[in-house]
Amino acid sequence: MEERAAACGTTVVLCLAVATVIAHLATGGRYGFDRDELATLDDARRLAWGYVAYPPITPFFGRLSLELFGESLRGFRFFAVLAEAVAVVVTAYMARTLGGRRGAQVVSALAAVPFCIAGGALMQYVLFDYLCWVLTEYFVMRLLASGDPRWWIAIGSAVGLGMNAKYGMVFLIAGILGGMLLTNTRRYFGSKWLWCGVAIAFAVFLPNLVWQARHDFVSLDFLRHIHDRDVRIGRTRTFLPEQLEMTLFAFPLATAGLSFYFSRAGRRFRMLGWLYVIPLVLFVVGKGRGYYLAAAYPMLYAAGAVWGERRLAKYSTHAATSIRVAAYVALAFQAVLFSAIFLPMAPVNSPWWRVANNANGDLREEIGWPELVQTVANIRDSLPPAERARARVLTGNYGEAGAIDLYGPRYGLAPTLSLTNSYWYRGYGDPAPDTLILVGFTREFADHHFNRCEVAGHTWNQYGIANEETEDHPDIFVCHGLRGNWPDFWNSHRRYG
Repeated sequence: MEERAAACGTTVVLCLAVATVIAHLATGGRYGFDRDELATLDDARRLAWGYVAYPPITPFFGRLSLELFGESLRGFRFFAVLAEAVAVVVTAYMARTLGGRRGAQVVSALAAVPFCIAGGALMQYVLFDYLCWVLTEYFVMRLLASGDPRWWIAIGSAVGLGMNAKYGMVFLIAGILGGMLLTNTRRYFGSKWLWCGVAIAFAVFLPNLVWQARHDFVSLDFLRHIHDRDVRIGRTRTFLPEQLEMTLFAFPLATAGLSFYFSRAGRRFRMLGWLYVIPLVLFVVGKGRGYYLAAAYPMLYAAGAVWGERRLAKYSTHAATSIRVAAYVALAFQAVLFSAIFLPMAPVNSPWWRVANNANGDLREEIGWPELVQTVANIRDSLPPAERARARVLTGNYGEAGAIDLYGPRYGLAPTLSLTNSYWYRGYGDPAPDTLILVGFTREFADHHFNRCEVAGHTWNQYGIANEETEDHPDIFVCHGLRGNWPDFWNSHRRYG
């Protein structure tokens, strides 16, 4: 009977995961590529062991998507969607490992669905990092449940892959080390399997480490710049409140799970409690952004669901059923709410759109890229033939650069020049351009660096949506005559973003 119930729980969880994939694929092509996705897509065409903004895993899956689905937006997001669906299933398996039955597995999976919906809406490195964190937590849980040190091989593999997804994995590594020192799992320091796991993690990460060394560890400069910017503009001030916003109706479940790990009943799994607490403290002290801790919640959901299931066994059948139904309804409503806000479903400029756009600023950044490229192409075509042949486009951010490289070939536009992130390494060409079309720069920048500039057009989109392109730098310039020389200009204006 118990095996049948467990199998039924697995079926329900798999159905939930498949439902998230279907929801993403059904809605994923409604608007357009996000700014971050455009940069990832461009990097996916140039596979390497590292990039300025992220390690190599996300561009690798982006390239796989391009090979399988072409430039389809839905196809480009497929592996990100799949990664989040797998994380939902792994969350339920964590509940099962802790002894949870069907109800606990379904509840924990339902609690994990909202982030799956929100995160999987875009193809970005956060999602593969999330999955690697969840897999690492699951493997640690299996280690603690079984006492079999061979699980360190799986842990090391997940950690190595995680370091190739996002360098934030170091905070989970800190949690593992701290958890070992603070619990009886420190005995594993003498295990050959632990050091085999460490060796595997290092071997998997080594190619990216070599790339970083060859590029003067540029990602450290990038991360320092991004962190300073986030602190300066206030993105880190709401870290703790964002934990509540991110978990919402599942917050009591997460709290119960954390309490379980530090209770007598959960003593065997106490290391998992430290896997949450230590990164939490590090992010608070180091001023991290709210979503950095998102991947630490599935293991709390699993423990909270199991704790709740055991508590309900002490209630009457009627009371237990009522509580279960209330939990299912609340978590299902949360999933629907996140879908309404984060999936690109709302008709643009509808009341629903306005609410979703206010809550989720990524939506408006998916609008207007084809129009931008068309405008740039029209400006290029308006130039005298002699200038047109040597004209190039210089963009101020990676979204503009990625959009021109994606849509530009249909207009005969040459690959864009950009000072931002990995684009900077591609240089300004030989010979250097005589005429530049500047996109994403201010009038002050244009006049300061060029002898003659004129406004040739403006950014726009067919919906009249106000976003970064139309609000922050709407003017498009045609410029001639760089003041100074190209090597000095290029080397002194490198950007991170």
